[in-house]
Order: sequence, then C-alpha cells, then structure tokens
Amino acid sequence: MASLFKKKTVDDIIKEQTKELRGTQRQITRDRAALEKQEKQMEMEIKKMAKSGNREACKILAKQLVQLRKQKNRTYAVSSKVTSMSTQTKVMNSQMKMAGAMSTTAKTMQAVNKKMDPQKTLQTMQDFQKENMKMGMTEDMINDTLDEIFVESGDEEESQDIVNQVLDEIGIEISGKMVRAPAAGKSLPTASPKRKTQISDDEIERQLRALGVD
Repeated sequence: MASLFKKKTVDDIIKEQTKELRGTQRQITRDRAALEKQEKQMEMEIKKMAKSGNREACKILAKQLVQLRKQKNRTYAVSSKVTSMSTQTKVMNSQMKMAGAMSTTAKTMQAVNKKMDPQKTLQTMQDFQKENMKMGMTEDMINDTLDEIFVESGDEEESQDIVNQVLDEIGIEISGKMVRAPAAGKSLPTASPKRKTQISDDEIERQLRALGVD
C-alpha cells in the first residue's frame, strides 16, 4: 500500500513514458503491416477488375489505394516522431541529472570554501614544506654519519686483513729461507779460525822496565 502513495521520481516518470512510447511504436508497426497487406489485396482486386473490363470499379479502388498509401506513409512519419520523442526524453533526463550533479558539486564547493581559510591553508602548507626539508636534512646527516662509521670500520678491518696477509707471506718466506739455510751453508767455504795470542808475565815485566817503571 505504501508503494501506491509513494511520490514518483523523475526516473520513474521517464521509464513509464519510455514504456508507453515503445508500445506506441509497436502498434504503429502492426498498423503499417496491416495496411501493406490491405494494399496488396487492393492491387490484386484492381487487376481483377481491369481484366474483367469494369473501369468504374477500377477508378473507385484506385482512389482507395491512393488514400491507403497516404495513410501508410503517415505511419512512417508518426513512427519517426515517436522515436524522436523517446530520444529527446532520454536527453532531457541526462541533462537534468547533469544539472543536479553540478548543483550538488557547487553546494559542496561553496561549503568547503566557507570553512577553508586561505591564509591558514597557505601557512599550513609552508610549515609542512619547512618541516619536510628539516626531516630530509636530518636524515641526510644521519646517513652521512652512519656511512662514515661503517666506512672507517670497514677500512680498519680491510687494513688489518692486508697486514695479516703480508705478515703471513713474510712468515712463509722466512720459514722457507730458514729451511734452505743449512744446505746453502754446506756449499760455502769455512772460515779459518783465528790464532789466539797470549802475552806472558815475563814479556809484560820486560816492557815495563824498558819504560823505566820498576
């Protein structure tokens, strides 16, 4: 019961009109088909009367045929008009919807503009840009510091690795030389031992007397 007293919207009215126009278009098509059928029958009747020599009947039927054909042509005009009305109704509905959407958008924009303070919005955007720049600079400083720490640590470890490698190579070389030293010593000529000179007590006393020391 509630649906019976419900107020129809524009879409509901347009749907009903479209439905009625489609029904009218189908009825026009059926009427045209009936007129075409009647036209063929009348043409056959005229030919029959002409063969029988009834000229008066042929004239009457010919006039009726002319009127029938005019009526059939009018169905084409009516059908075209119905199609145009249906198209125009749809276009008007689309325009109404577009106008409604524009009206709603305009009201929304008006409400937003009333609540929006341009100066405050500009200040907010500037503050955001400034803080964003600060954050970027802070991040760059932290990244640079971390890079220096990790780079220095890496250099020290790399330097230690190089020293260890060099010491390992030197140790291997020295060990090799120590292993080869006895063999090389055998091929070298041995040095003759020096003869030790020993001065006796008598010789010392003689040299002292020669110097005039008793």
